[in-house]
Amino acid sequence: MQRSEPDPTGTSTRSGEGDVGAGLDALDMPVAERRSRTRLAAVLPPLVALLALVVLWQALWATAWLPEYRLPAPLAVWEVFWALVEDGQVWGILWTSVHRAVLGFAVGILIATPLGLLVARVRLVRAAIGPLLIGLQSLPSVAWVPAAVLWFGLTDAAIYFVVLLGSVPSIANGLVSGIDQIDPALPRVGRVLGARRLAAARHVLLPAALPGYLGGLKQGWAFSWRSLMAAELIAISPQLGVGLGTYLSQGQAFNDMPVVIAAILLILLVGMGIELLVFRPVERSVLRARGLAGGLG
Repeated sequence: MQRSEPDPTGTSTRSGEGDVGAGLDALDMPVAERRSRTRLAAVLPPLVALLALVVLWQALWATAWLPEYRLPAPLAVWEVFWALVEDGQVWGILWTSVHRAVLGFAVGILIATPLGLLVARVRLVRAAIGPLLIGLQSLPSVAWVPAAVLWFGLTDAAIYFVVLLGSVPSIANGLVSGIDQIDPALPRVGRVLGARRLAAARHVLLPAALPGYLGGLKQGWAFSWRSLMAAELIAISPQLGVGLGTYLSQGQAFNDMPVVIAAILLILLVGMGIELLVFRPVERSVLRARGLAGGLG
């Protein structure tokens, strides 16, 4: 039997000892300190990327590559944004858009969830409307705005109609995809244990398909938000109030580029905030429960 010779440089030994030591140090670290380091590691890279983007923006503005009315300075956009915050107008604008998006998305979940279950489990329903759901998901939401205005007028009903048509297909298709990927033995086990129809859907299908369903919910929210912005950009009326899309349209109408960019940034911030504060924690919790959270950090 051959005897392994020790590494004369001691590199591998020191490396292994270092890894073990680092692991032990991590175990000894207080929970609060570990959590603070995890949060810092999650927040710092986006902040650095944002800072780099602002520096690049400032550099492009300084070169006068584009005229001021087409590429304003970051400071000019910040002044517009801060003026909205100081007079409180930003909260009304955000509330108008966000509450519409949340309400439309919630109704979309109530419609899309049973629809997705039917499509996934009933072959005739899948053959009949499955391709239609896929087609509706690929149809740009802005195409529904003129029809919605003609059907419902310049009312909230027209905006909610567009939001629903943006969210329902994505949520339903996500649930169908999740159910298609579960182990076929699970529904059979549920039937053996006495789970029938609603009970099987609630206790077997939905929990097993949760990762795919969650992906459909995330995409459904994204489509809801995009659909809402398209509706608010086109359907403008005093009765509808001023949302983010309307504010963006006002900036375009007055050829006010700082307002346009400030509106775009607000739309982006809301989308990022919902993802980081709502969907990311839920997704992390679901995947950790299944031992699949390694990619989320």
